[in-house]
Amino acid sequence: MADPSSYRPRPGEIPDSPGVYRFRDEHRRVIYVGKAKSLRQRLANYFQDLANLHPRTRTMVTTAASVEWTVVSTEVEALQLEYSWIKEYDPRFNVKYRDDKSYPYLAVTMNEEFPRVQVMRGQKKKGVRYFGPYGHAWAIRDTVDLLLRVFPVRTCSAGVFKNAARTGRPCLLGYIGKCSAPCVGRITPDDHWDLADEFCDFMAGRTGTYLRRLERQMAEAAEEMEYERAARLRDDIGALKKAMEKSAVVLADATDADLIAVAEDELEAAVQIFHVRGGRVRGQRGWVTDKVEEITTGALVEHALQQLYGEESGDAVPKEVLVPALPDPVEPVQQWLTERRGSGVSLRIPQRGDKKALMETVQRNAQQALVLHKTKRASDLTTRSRALEEIAEALDLDSAPLRIECYDISHLQGDDVVASMVVFEDGLARKSEYRRFQIKGFEGQDDVRSMHEVITRRFRRYLAEKEKTGEWADGEDLTDGDRPTTGADTTENGAAPTENRAAPTHGPALADAPALTDGPALKDDDGRPKRFAYPPQLVVVDGGQPQVAAAQRALDDLGIDDIAVCGLAKRLEEVWLPREDDPVVLPRTSEGLYLLQRVRDEAHRFAITYQRAKRAKRFRSSPLDDVPGLGETRKQALIKHFGSVKKLRSATIDQICEVPGIGRKTAETVAVALAGATPAAPAVNTATGEIMDDDDGAPETTADAPGEPVSAGTPDERRGQER
Repeated sequence: MADPSSYRPRPGEIPDSPGVYRFRDEHRRVIYVGKAKSLRQRLANYFQDLANLHPRTRTMVTTAASVEWTVVSTEVEALQLEYSWIKEYDPRFNVKYRDDKSYPYLAVTMNEEFPRVQVMRGQKKKGVRYFGPYGHAWAIRDTVDLLLRVFPVRTCSAGVFKNAARTGRPCLLGYIGKCSAPCVGRITPDDHWDLADEFCDFMAGRTGTYLRRLERQMAEAAEEMEYERAARLRDDIGALKKAMEKSAVVLADATDADLIAVAEDELEAAVQIFHVRGGRVRGQRGWVTDKVEEITTGALVEHALQQLYGEESGDAVPKEVLVPALPDPVEPVQQWLTERRGSGVSLRIPQRGDKKALMETVQRNAQQALVLHKTKRASDLTTRSRALEEIAEALDLDSAPLRIECYDISHLQGDDVVASMVVFEDGLARKSEYRRFQIKGFEGQDDVRSMHEVITRRFRRYLAEKEKTGEWADGEDLTDGDRPTTGADTTENGAAPTENRAAPTHGPALADAPALTDGPALKDDDGRPKRFAYPPQLVVVDGGQPQVAAAQRALDDLGIDDIAVCGLAKRLEEVWLPREDDPVVLPRTSEGLYLLQRVRDEAHRFAITYQRAKRAKRFRSSPLDDVPGLGETRKQALIKHFGSVKKLRSATIDQICEVPGIGRKTAETVAVALAGATPAAPAVNTATGEIMDDDDGAPETTADAPGEPVSAGTPDERRGQER
């Protein structure tokens, strides 16, 4: 590992002008390429105290052994040179998009004497017109088959073309009218080139001209009573319209635009591009990149633009490029795009209307692509085993942590403080083992104290179950064969499991472990598995050093010394260990770090989902919730009949019995419950100070009732002060 001060340029050596710089390692390989408006200011950021650098940047500067730069006159030249060097050197610390060469294109070889229509992949060639990319090659062939009726361009290979020219007999397409047969001289090279050019114009979105021309020719043929020719033209028009229907109109006014969306997390980013030509989506492509450096969304967009248009020119660069965030600065990038196109290019963020709606669709595709990529990565057995081994090595564990529990605290400005416990077994989420907690020991916001309480409650229950059954004598270890499972998400105090099954083992990490079973000793008297009888090998907390210390202190207070503890701090993705002053920094490419992040993010999702549901239920709660035997339908009927809880409270039993579905016994129960409930405080209009009556039917609120059903939900982001 190199010391950056050993190769730091002397003061005054670096020019204060635009340029491109390269970091090289000890073997003279280029490991990073960057551009800057001011080389002096930009490079100075790399040679500050290592503790102030982002972990990924720190890794880069300590891997490098030298830095060099090239001065250019403008920021646009810097952008062009940066792109060229990234292509040439393929530096390991730059953003790299994967799968960008795998999409098939419809290509027309306009650089040949007799242009050919075909499917092409890989690097683009000069003089070839490309359309797409398409999701599948068969989609291209379907489109071409429809268009060959109207534009019978050559589609055969060079070998077939030469053989037909030698024998003087065209191929089958020539006989059925789907090829103009230039191989046997049925059409001159110039006329065939013009035919291919018309094919390209139609594919580029200029469809109206050809449709109107064919409709005019069809009408003329009908007037001249050439009905067979008119019928053929009619079928040609139908083929063109059918080809056009394959791409729906999404933007009006025959808009040409590319829409770029980015979905990202701390380690990876997915980029999706929709190519709109003539108002229709003509192609779609997507990439996934590792975020090897600390990078903003605007910078990701800039790299995507370089990847898209670095080798394009003319109409291949659209008039309008819509993005989720603008590069900083945006002017050089926009000028570079304008130079690539040869005319003005608008680079902007859509704010309203159809373009914003379409951008939201592209964004959803990017999110789905990122989720799919992570799902594929997480489902790989070898990858999961490697992740567990990396965690064990980094944390100095005796064996791979086959069961990991992660805890997170969630609240809204100190209200409705809750916690979550999620479980991963063999690197996969075990949702039947999830638990959630209400913080009971105190009120207010104190994440450290909340973490101590949750860990204490969870493992006190574990010790109670262990002592109650006596299945483990002192000095014995818990074996894999003693692990119970449950079949339903439950709260700490509540819901019973609905299923009881053994969990299979997966992958090399579990090669020697027995299957997880529910032994008789680990079941309650009613046969249900015990809720907290199975301890983890690793406890992960969402937080830094204070939360880790609180979790370890809770285990120490309970006398538990065989469970490892660590914390994952979100800001820099550092792994904190108890009684350690410095964190463990896992490589950003580490599968172990990726697994810890997934565990932490799942704990956060589960906690915030519970917190929001708890808060929403508190807002909707009513004294009628505590009436036994009164369901939601009859509660709504009561409120609808009387208009508000206040009026219902003042009603007599006979008046309550007038509500359909309410008998006298139920009416008496409702009256008693409302008489004993404390009326809610009057509502106040904060704008006018006016005390408002509840005649509008708003339900009165009471304290939240425990035991809400667990909701798996969808991933939620923190909003405002919520965590």
